[in-house]
Amino acid sequence: MRTLIYVPIIHTSADLGSIAKDVTKRGIANLGEEIWAKHIKTVEGFWDVISHYFDSLDVKEMKIYQDGMIAEDEIGKKIVEDTAKAGSKNYQLLLRLLDKGAVLVKTEDFKLVKQEYDRLLAITQAKATIRKITAFLRYKLLKNILLNKRDGFITRRIDQTLKVNEKAILFIGALHKIKKKLPKDIRVREIKDSSKVRKYQRLLPFHNRHKKRFDELGKYLVSEVT
Repeated sequence: MRTLIYVPIIHTSADLGSIAKDVTKRGIANLGEEIWAKHIKTVEGFWDVISHYFDSLDVKEMKIYQDGMIAEDEIGKKIVEDTAKAGSKNYQLLLRLLDKGAVLVKTEDFKLVKQEYDRLLAITQAKATIRKITAFLRYKLLKNILLNKRDGFITRRIDQTLKVNEKAILFIGALHKIKKKLPKDIRVREIKDSSKVRKYQRLLPFHNRHKKRFDELGKYLVSEVT
């Protein structure tokens, strides 16, 4: 039996590289400063409880699969270090796990990750409104196709590299749908309900219409992992 600790994640602006400022700007414009600040506090609290869970876990020789990780060994470690320095709570946690003896594994195909990032970049860099809308529509049309291809690649990587009786950790965006594609002999331990993490993200733009449910999900995100 193979074991996979499944961590559905919410990306922070520090994970987004050159598009981070635009994402933050649009978040404030769309939600208002108060709700955006509340959302950032929730995401930080989410990562605090995830980190706390792993503080007491022996991760020596555990393999780590990370959303967006296109390398391993020294190059992968350098990516982790640089992104951790930029303020990513996800990568700060990764760095601590690697220091405790976990092993980073190349998780994604560079070409697929770049395709998605380039389309997001096109949205943020478009100056004219019509070009921004066009770039957004192109991204929407291809988003699910790219996500499905990435999920297939990630699933194959896990199957190929996770050996019998080994344990691993997967940090993956909540919008990904990896669980159903994994081989049956991989036991999945999901430490946060991905459907709830996904629902929180989808309700964020409509928080005023679904305030009670949105607040409930926010409290769930920052609750300790049991």
